[in-house]
Amino acid sequence: MELRRILEFLSSAQRRTLAQLNTPAAMSFAPIIRPTGCLKFVFRQARQQRAVQRSLATAATTQTGNKSISERQRASHEKVGKFEIYPQVPSIRSTHPDPMPILRQQQLAQLDPTGIRTRLFSKDQADSAKVGDVLMVTTQGGEPFSGAFIQIRRRGVDTAILLRGQMMKTGVEMWFKIYSPSVTGIDIIWRRPKRARRARLTYMRQPKHDMGSVDSLVSAWKKERYALRSKSKQTGGKKVPA
Repeated sequence: MELRRILEFLSSAQRRTLAQLNTPAAMSFAPIIRPTGCLKFVFRQARQQRAVQRSLATAATTQTGNKSISERQRASHEKVGKFEIYPQVPSIRSTHPDPMPILRQQQLAQLDPTGIRTRLFSKDQADSAKVGDVLMVTTQGGEPFSGAFIQIRRRGVDTAILLRGQMMKTGVEMWFKIYSPSVTGIDIIWRRPKRARRARLTYMRQPKHDMGSVDSLVSAWKKERYALRSKSKQTGGKKVPA
């Protein structure tokens, strides 16, 4: 009854059109147009045609672009594919440590082979020269200069000391590099009884704290030194009894 109602709605022209067209719609209506002998056969054929319709698929069309662009892109891809990323070059700081300490040691070994000057102004040595002491520096081309040890500037081989003395009742300050080849000797004339609390005794430039002339200390040191030398010569010439 339902099939007859569907066929009634379709006109004769529509039936002929659906029967002539070789489309999935016409194929699905073909069993309806046929004489309805068996309703079960009609539904079975409709299900089979629907399954065949689902399995069919249209071929995908590929759109080909410009050949020049594709070749250019292919060349760029090949170039990038051959590109290699090399590891980062190690920095010179990691491969070569700071060369300055080794250079300073070599220069100190050349300028001060015995290490006397280094020990004389070392912070670790108890008998080293401290600020406030009176020092006398002997050079090759001039007379010895004596004065109060005011300041030290530690710069490796360029380490220098500042001495303040008095010449013709005028305060004079001079810098001396302790590792300079022109400096032949540095002697401690007088030691300060109490250690100074400051590293720079620049306040000694004031008239209130100025030591003035240190010639008396230098002359006393020379007399003591000559006495020790003469005594050592006398004891060295005598025979020690067995």
